[in-house]
Amino acid sequence: MHEAQDDGARAVSTTPEGSPTVAPPDLGAALSVRGLWKRFGDTVAVQGASLDVPAGSFYGLVGPNGAGKTTTLSMATGLLRPDHGSVHVLGEDLWASPDAVKRRLGVLPDGVRLFDRLTGRELVTYAGLLRGMDRATVVERTDELLEAFDLTGDAGKLVVDYSAGMTKKIALASALIHAPRVLVLDEPFEAVDPVSAANIRDILRNFVASGGTVVVSSHVMDLVQRMCDHVAVVANGFVLAQGTVDDVRSGSSLEDRFVELVGGRQVSEGLQWLRS
Repeated sequence: MHEAQDDGARAVSTTPEGSPTVAPPDLGAALSVRGLWKRFGDTVAVQGASLDVPAGSFYGLVGPNGAGKTTTLSMATGLLRPDHGSVHVLGEDLWASPDAVKRRLGVLPDGVRLFDRLTGRELVTYAGLLRGMDRATVVERTDELLEAFDLTGDAGKLVVDYSAGMTKKIALASALIHAPRVLVLDEPFEAVDPVSAANIRDILRNFVASGGTVVVSSHVMDLVQRMCDHVAVVANGFVLAQGTVDDVRSGSSLEDRFVELVGGRQVSEGLQWLRS
């Protein structure tokens, strides 16, 4: 496991200058991120993030709200250009060859609007055609994906009329249509009912079993501990720890280890009026 210094020893910088030299990227990893920085005005969202996601792994990215998870994943998938740093996907430099690298990525961003005035079938079909796939293959794969996600009966409905769980599933189907080798999912289980979540988990496990790699961000520590074999803990734009789940949790639960690393647990002497 790789772990940062404790909070008291960690200085918050506002520029990459003076940052420690980062190691070369791991070209054998599914995703290798080195020294990513991103600033929005006076706010530094990500400060020197480096990650190595092993090929064939189920990798969890956890952190509190505002930790920099979404910004890190956006830079790692080509949705947002970093101010500094590099990203390699399956050994290829993302920002040197963005079109070629993105063909190997499937991305489910958090909060990005879908073309929800299309039906479910039209949305998945559009995603395939947008990738340059031939129509016959798109039609075949769309039917298979709709069946796998239990959406065949709702394929003719407008996406705007879908529930939160159905919307996540149709978005994930759209991310899978071109058979990516690395799947990056930002909060895929947020607002998803238990049945839909179980269905999504099964599909992701099968994807990894077939040789794919999944990177998923989540606030649900128990879910990450049960699903993932590797994990990184992020807070305040820093990667505090990364490695196998067992290494990072160090003999305790992932939730307890997360709170220990991130801090912020409040012990209050007040609220006496809540006690009977």
